Amino acid sequence: MKKTVRDSYRWCRRYLSLTLFVVIAFILFVLFFNENSIMKSFEYNDRIVKLKEEIQQNEDTLRYYRNLNDRLDTDREAMERIVREQYHMQRPNEDVYVFE
Repeated sequence: MKKTVRDSYRWCRRYLSLTLFVVIAFILFVLFFNENSIMKSFEYNDRIVKLKEEIQQNEDTLRYYRNLNDRLDTDREAMERIVREQYHMQRPNEDVYVFE
């Protein structure tokens, strides 16, 4: 069966209308060009994941320093060891050699 230009024209007039084009344009605008588009949603989700990882790292660091602070408050030997190692302090009449 041979399709003619006239049949194609009838099909287009029957199924393609201005309303359909408006609806498709609106859907495309909402999905891709809007402030809340799919692309922005992917970017926001990626940023959320990165920020959650950063929060976890900061919480681990905070936990370490809180633990260190508690040890410094309660354990005199730990305080002496940290002061000697990190700040190179010494007792009177003592020689300290630092190797790096």
